[in-house]
Amino acid sequence: MAGGSGWRLEVHPELPSTSSHLIGLAREGAPGGLAVLALRQTAGRGQGGRGWSDAPGNLALSLLLRPGHPVREAAQWSLLGGVALIEAARAGDPEPGALSLRWPNDLLRHGAKCAGVLTESALSPEGGLAWLVLGFGVNLAYAPPVAGRATARLGGAETPEAFAVRLLDRVSAWRRVRDAEGFGPVRKAWASHGPAHGERIAARCGRGTAEGAFAGLGADGSLLLETGQGVLRIAAGEVLEPLPERAEAR
Repeated sequence: MAGGSGWRLEVHPELPSTSSHLIGLAREGAPGGLAVLALRQTAGRGQGGRGWSDAPGNLALSLLLRPGHPVREAAQWSLLGGVALIEAARAGDPEPGALSLRWPNDLLRHGAKCAGVLTESALSPEGGLAWLVLGFGVNLAYAPPVAGRATARLGGAETPEAFAVRLLDRVSAWRRVRDAEGFGPVRKAWASHGPAHGERIAARCGRGTAEGAFAGLGADGSLLLETGQGVLRIAAGEVLEPLPERAEAR
């Protein structure tokens, strides 16, 4: 069936994983512009190889893109997906101001995770992006528990199909912006929904963690932290749960 902004949208009653299904089609040569929605997903995946638990009424949607960009730009698509996601969510939530983004791929509601974006890609023989799959999981009806993370659901009452169409429209809109103007406008939009400049955060990077004050995003979408010894650039990792405020010295 036709989806938003020219997407070809497949709706399945149930799939193990929308992204795994779409990756299989990508490897078989399916053209870009295909979106797969599962009304129930039984083996969803999240960042870092974690499982993503779904319940009936939640959104499990994956999109196939063939942007032909350098592979180093793959992570930027997760941030583009986050901008599209928060705009789609705010349009249907009674408290749009309660929604924010956490680097690199989480949507928060009152500080608790209610959605995420998973980006997976493959190299072309020339060293660029052969294909890229954006996977979206959104708690529309139920917030499954996640170890070590506070979770929430969006505040509106909406079907996965309706949310999917709006999200596809926003992804298309931001892809047009990126094609015309580069990553800069996406980066600026993400920052407007992200943490406040100077907010203390901790991030997992490699085998360790780093703590510092949020100093924005790099030109490539990397996380910048002011640590006191300079600005630390984190290209791959994840921001952890909010740090407790330090007690004032007495």
